[in-house]
Amino acid sequence: MTATVEGPDFIALQVRDVPAAAAFFEERLGLRRAPGGPANAAVFATGPIPFAVREPLPGVDLDGAGQPGLGVALWLRTTDAPALREQLVAAGTEGVTPLQATPFGPSFSFTGPEGYRLTVHGD
Repeated sequence: MTATVEGPDFIALQVRDVPAAAAFFEERLGLRRAPGGPANAAVFATGPIPFAVREPLPGVDLDGAGQPGLGVALWLRTTDAPALREQLVAAGTEGVTPLQATPFGPSFSFTGPEGYRLTVHGD
């Protein structure tokens, strides 16, 4: 029998400043931390896939990597994309794009901690 992958099971952004990145996700997006977790990361109670910010793994050079996450599309789900967009604009979040219609509901992108581009979609 051949082993196969079932799909993504955990997503983490590697960042230089874990407390600042965690505060961004808590304060601007309303994520709640999961109980426990390692000392070098902030793990959030998200579903269906757990999400975290963490210190870089050994050998990862975030300073020489260019734009963080370049080539990866990370989409976050919300129950109210227009309201969340307005909250992010009001909080001074960088790079918030206009809402656009997608097959997944209204969506927009913004610049998150340390330059990661993130997209939000939902109702």
